[in-house]
Amino acid sequence: MRAIVIPEHGGPEVLTWQEMPDPHPAPGEVVIEVAASAVNRADVLQRQGLYPPPPGASEIPGLECSGVIAEIGENVEGFSVGDRVCALLAGGGYAERVAVPYQQVMPIPDGVSLTEAAAFPEVACTVWSNVFMTAGLREGETLLVHGGGSGIGTFAIQLAKARGARVLVTAGSAEKLQRCFELGADDGVNYRVEDFAERFAGQADVILDIIGAAYLPRNIAALATGGRLVVIGLQGGTRGELNLGTLLAKRASVHASGLRARPVAEKAVICREVVEHVWPLIGAGRIRPVVHAEVPLQEAARAHRMLEASEHVGKILLVR
Repeated sequence: MRAIVIPEHGGPEVLTWQEMPDPHPAPGEVVIEVAASAVNRADVLQRQGLYPPPPGASEIPGLECSGVIAEIGENVEGFSVGDRVCALLAGGGYAERVAVPYQQVMPIPDGVSLTEAAAFPEVACTVWSNVFMTAGLREGETLLVHGGGSGIGTFAIQLAKARGARVLVTAGSAEKLQRCFELGADDGVNYRVEDFAERFAGQADVILDIIGAAYLPRNIAALATGGRLVVIGLQGGTRGELNLGTLLAKRASVHASGLRARPVAEKAVICREVVEHVWPLIGAGRIRPVVHAEVPLQEAARAHRMLEASEHVGKILLVR
């Protein structure tokens, strides 16, 4: 098979399209003939040498894919060769074929094309596990999403609205804010010209944060009493100052969470819940894929430049 590899760390130009050995399924795995993958911020960090794959994972980048099951290993339940699926990966998505534990494989949601399905696994599993399983967002509560125009952001807006929440967002331009409003966001701040902590002080029951340290004090200011901050990214650094007095007064909590390095058993629970609770909303048309561009897989470097320019809204797909 052919795949994108990272022979050395650096800019997008280091991504190389080359022949690689075909994967074969170990017990409990299936091999997917990949139709599409997607670019995530984690792929950029891996390319830069800042986010290595977890032990045992493929060195090929790519945290999600869609495609057709080509091979099945021993002890696999619920899937057959020829099934159209999408999957959450620890790596390997930028390839023509990928082996993955069957527990991380999901059917294609109703009404979604095989290519579009690649836009969902990482964002659906990330948002569901953090906003609902960890932070427990409830109907009538308020969610603040940082980076509302991102793949995570555009999905979080739609899922939270579909489940009856009020949604606030931050974004880097008036154009991105408008797209967020079109997806259902109730209010938003252009973080380049306005302080979200002042606008949203004390309003957010849950905050989904991709920034980290740079936003920590302001996130606490934006939390409501009993609020829950979930940090899933560190684009703004790893060290910040936290006023525990404010946290105590608000009876609030701070969670930090990752998905890629979780054991298969934990990912299996998340994937099952996504299929049960999220896929029906997609099938009903209440959540739709937001795709900024489809780029040929062998041109992954161009897709990385697109992501790093931060002018996109939604997902950038890599297609066969």
